[in-house]
Amino acid sequence: MATENYSKRVLVVGPSWVGDMVMAQTLFIKLKEIDPSVMIDVLAPDWSRPLLERMPEVNRAVSMPIGHGQLSWGQRKKIAIELRSQKYADCYVLPNSFKSALIPWWANIPKRTGWRGEMRLIVLNDVRILDKQQYPLMIERFMALALPKKVALNKPYPRPSLQVSKASVAQAREKFNLCDDRPVLALCPGAEFGPAKRWPDAYYADIARKWLARGWQIWLFGSKNDFAVCEQINQAAGQQCANLAGKTTLAEAIDLLSQANAVVTNDSGLMHISAALGKPLVAIYGSSDPSFTPPLSDKVEVVRLGLSCSPCFKRECPLTHLNCLNQLMPDRVQSALERLTA
Repeated sequence: MATENYSKRVLVVGPSWVGDMVMAQTLFIKLKEIDPSVMIDVLAPDWSRPLLERMPEVNRAVSMPIGHGQLSWGQRKKIAIELRSQKYADCYVLPNSFKSALIPWWANIPKRTGWRGEMRLIVLNDVRILDKQQYPLMIERFMALALPKKVALNKPYPRPSLQVSKASVAQAREKFNLCDDRPVLALCPGAEFGPAKRWPDAYYADIARKWLARGWQIWLFGSKNDFAVCEQINQAAGQQCANLAGKTTLAEAIDLLSQANAVVTNDSGLMHISAALGKPLVAIYGSSDPSFTPPLSDKVEVVRLGLSCSPCFKRECPLTHLNCLNQLMPDRVQSALERLTA
């Protein structure tokens, strides 16, 4: 790894959620547009390494072993001291917390840029004041940090684009004994944030049965927490699906999603990954808002009811009925899928 040109080295303190990390690629692309020679390192949790390795703009992932919400002063200072030797010229801090800016400050990075919040005037020296009306999208808030203050972003915006290798795809297919003789519909029924983002598993099963009848394969994706729900869908679909939830690594999930001919998903990290892979995508929204964190692709249909009580941004329905998802019937998703795959 080249280290001679210190003035072209920057550090990005990355977010803690899968979807947010995917969207952060827009900042990396913007930095490369401004200066193609810049070398971008990303300080991020180890789980995000497979994502960062599939972003060609990223030079390397720097391990952030401290869990979300933990302060760990001593460990943060140790990481900062280790980073001083890299001689970063700039740092962009994407999380809005005070603690997320401590490492760049202790690492003596000359310019530390981020949005104002949590008394960060102490640890940041390029503090931006966010105008939410000017930048309603999360990607706008990320990319704006790459520009000087009061310089507006130009459209069209770059979009996340994950790159996979044929070798890693073939290896994942072989590991899970997945054939390539029929088209694949990927279903992603989980959402780590909470049940208020999860379309009912019975509705996913309805979609699975319809597309199995068309001769498609159904691959079910999710974390180990989603295995039981995916197995319920599989059982309701006659045990004809490949339940991959909790079995794949994140790297394998990305590589296998790249092979899907279409994807149906809740608002989740896998939704953003699928969009960044350019997959035809039906994105189901309940408690969240597609005007803030939409899937970034031309091959997307967002399906939502837009009830008066949504978006509420809650983990669980505060009214207990979850009508924003329970009343969103499978025929809406089925019609969207048919349009995307026509």
